[in-house]
Amino acid sequence: MLEYSGALVLVTHDRFMLDRVSTVVLGLDGLGSAERFADYSQWETWQRSRTSKATSKGAAGNRGPRATAVEGPPAVTKKKLSYSESREFDNIESRIAEAESELHAKRGALDDPAITSDRVSLQNACIQLEEAQKLVDSLYARWAELEQKQGEVPRQVPNVGRPHLR
Repeated sequence: MLEYSGALVLVTHDRFMLDRVSTVVLGLDGLGSAERFADYSQWETWQRSRTSKATSKGAAGNRGPRATAVEGPPAVTKKKLSYSESREFDNIESRIAEAESELHAKRGALDDPAITSDRVSLQNACIQLEEAQKLVDSLYARWAELEQKQGEVPRQVPNVGRPHLR
């Protein structure tokens, strides 16, 4: 890897290897921003300083005069799903699994030489694959919407080989 001259996205838990092979580390801050660093150690130092600044800023904010009203965490109201939404929520994981297996089958159909050699069949297979991907995406979006409405934190569904076409 040290002799590779192109760009490479490397996701690893091995910090030593990351420091050894990378020339630029793109550090994500978790808030939608990214910074460039020379190595992982530099990013780690930056991350620690940001955390300590946030902590000290929060502590400094508490040193001022207290207001008469006690501020607590905002009240969380848990919304209840309608009967049909509740049934939909109960069945959505199985629907996602079915849609993902159908997507996998349609993706496998693109490997068939009979389809790839015929442009009309290939075009139809690609359209069907795109429709299957849209169905999977819409089911995931609906699942997240229902969980948010219910007030739950979204759980992770086992990833059954779900790369996006985009």
